[in-house]
Amino acid sequence: MLSTTVQQALDEVNGILSGHSSLLDAYQELEPIILQLFDAKRMSIFQRRSQHQDLVARFKTGAETMEIKVPISPLSIAGYVALSQKPLMISDPYDTHELQSIHPRLRFAGKFDRTTAFKTQNILCVPVMNAGVLMGVIQIINKQVGAFNDTDLTLARDLADILGNKFRYELGGTNNPFDLLLHHGILTERVLKELVETSQDNRQIIQRLMSEHRLSEAQIGNSLSIHFQVPFLPYLPDKYHLYQSDSRLNLSYLKRNFVAVIADVRDKPIVLMAEPNNAALLMEIESALGIDVYDIAVGLPSHILQYLGEGGGNGAPGEMSEILDEIGLASEDKEEMLDELSDDAPAVVRLVSRILHDAKRLNASDIHIDPEKNAPTRVRMRIDGVCRDLNQVPNSHHSAVIARIKIMSNLNIAEKRVPQDGKLAFRMGGQLVEVRVATIPTVAGEGVVMRILASGGAMPIEKMNIAPASMTRLEQMIKKPHGILLVVGPTGSGKTTTLHAILGYLNTPEKKIWTAEDPVEITQPGLQQVQVSPKIGFTFANALRAFLRADPDIILIGEMRDKETAHAGIEASLTGHLVLSTLHTNSAPETITRLLDLGLDPVNFSDACVGILAQRLIRTICAKCKEPYEASAEDISFIERQYGKEFIGELQLDTPVMLYRGKGCDECGGTGYRGRTGVHELLGMTPELRSLVYKEASVSEMKKQAMTDGMRTLVQDAIYKVIKGDTDLAQVQIVGGGD
Repeated sequence: MLSTTVQQALDEVNGILSGHSSLLDAYQELEPIILQLFDAKRMSIFQRRSQHQDLVARFKTGAETMEIKVPISPLSIAGYVALSQKPLMISDPYDTHELQSIHPRLRFAGKFDRTTAFKTQNILCVPVMNAGVLMGVIQIINKQVGAFNDTDLTLARDLADILGNKFRYELGGTNNPFDLLLHHGILTERVLKELVETSQDNRQIIQRLMSEHRLSEAQIGNSLSIHFQVPFLPYLPDKYHLYQSDSRLNLSYLKRNFVAVIADVRDKPIVLMAEPNNAALLMEIESALGIDVYDIAVGLPSHILQYLGEGGGNGAPGEMSEILDEIGLASEDKEEMLDELSDDAPAVVRLVSRILHDAKRLNASDIHIDPEKNAPTRVRMRIDGVCRDLNQVPNSHHSAVIARIKIMSNLNIAEKRVPQDGKLAFRMGGQLVEVRVATIPTVAGEGVVMRILASGGAMPIEKMNIAPASMTRLEQMIKKPHGILLVVGPTGSGKTTTLHAILGYLNTPEKKIWTAEDPVEITQPGLQQVQVSPKIGFTFANALRAFLRADPDIILIGEMRDKETAHAGIEASLTGHLVLSTLHTNSAPETITRLLDLGLDPVNFSDACVGILAQRLIRTICAKCKEPYEASAEDISFIERQYGKEFIGELQLDTPVMLYRGKGCDECGGTGYRGRTGVHELLGMTPELRSLVYKEASVSEMKKQAMTDGMRTLVQDAIYKVIKGDTDLAQVQIVGGGD
């Protein structure tokens, strides 16, 4: 007879199960109740995969192991319980005598203990059965007081019965691919029977289920997943790309058999099949790929064809595979090789076009085409500030790809010994996209780096994520009729975006605004924008002098890269114009000493300067998998140390302090980050700071005064954005140089 408390807990388990359609959804709520019921530390629910004759635990306590696979054999405790279909209580899994008394070959798979800090002390393991068929195994680990007993065993059997009854389809699979639709009442037996009798194959049934019966892809995919006992993967081109390998898998063969070999952001291969139970086909794929570690997933036939390049819309990853397949076939044919290796060969032209379109679609900032000695050329893209491997081009076609890029950029294709710079443009979705191109000779051949220039209008200043106090001070600075405002930071820190956001704020009919840029990336109506060209002597300094004769109110100079431009900018600001410009320096106070080192007069500069805004870009937490957690004492100590104890009150920290992190999901490729935001450091010129500039004081003295005047450093702003929930402490350490 079960106690009232235990019965209540089992009733609660039943209640949770009735509210969820899948065990995966219910697991997060079930786990704490079951662990409390057994007074244990960990649990796993293993699912039997009949096609593979093994067990897979996808539902576990802790995050150390993402997935555990064990064969149905005496080589593991869960495997032996599945094989014998009898429960086991093990008081010490490391006691070989205890294990051998149960079965001579019984072993404890201790590799999971060895790879983590966790130590297994005792185990209760019971089979999950339904109608005499094995569905899976429940494993409860580490009873906190004493060892597992007969009461625990009875309870575990009751729990296994509940799970077996509720999830007999999910754990045990179904007899037919569409049985789950019948079980959930989405489809009637009569309708399914008619579909099967009047359709040629499963592909046609799936098409008719969607078109005639309005079933969603997710409903059909879930039914296929339960039947084949592998995950269902829809068409997600931003999360999965075609797996690159040296295999000779023919594209028409893959299409004919509805198979696509794809990979996630970590480049782990996944064999996506319409019928994952086709063992002969799977063995052929495995042999051709030359891999033995991969995942299997089921996909709808239409989705698999999209991955392979059919009907994938703009930028389907399959198109890249088709082009590379074409190139591979050309390389095999020695007589055709000379034609195919030319820079205007159709496959090469399409390959370069596809690389450019993919980069824009993935919102990459740079494309790297890196040659390797006696190996395929790597195509990498920088997305959210991090380089990712996306494709490989056969070594034989490297020169043709580089030549094609050079022709598009009006560079000399015959000169391969010195670096060259140029620009190209292409259209995507009716929009012109400009790309800055740099070629650099390496020992393995010419490498190319392409920077995709920002296109479109300016970002509104309120979307810049500038802290409220700094925003108020910045608005006061840019409303001044004359002076110079500098935006500083390393390459790729968003300086141009910030300057155009400021111009967008100032751009009113009564203001005449001139800009000199190299290149003009962002365009705005109402601005007179000029492209400088140092090759013909049209420099920033020359453009600035020309602007002064053109009745400006506001002037933007792309960069103060030399003494002449800096002098001209200061003069323009002192003669009644607001001048905006950029500089490559690390912080706002350092900018002052850099300009004084260029030979600027300290009095003129301090009179002209209204402010200096330093900035960086940091990665933001993925909104899809963002989760709060309580800050540890070490985290709080780090925050206080970095923000400064004298200023910490500004953050108005709650008790306890809650921070955020990204768990990692499909949306962010398992990284926990998606997108970037700015951190800022705004120095305003005050009478006290001006007197320090007159004296040419040290950077530390000027920084101290600027902070007294209201400036908060890049690290302090990063801490503010951690508390706000935009980013995490790891990004603060990057800004602070790992302090």
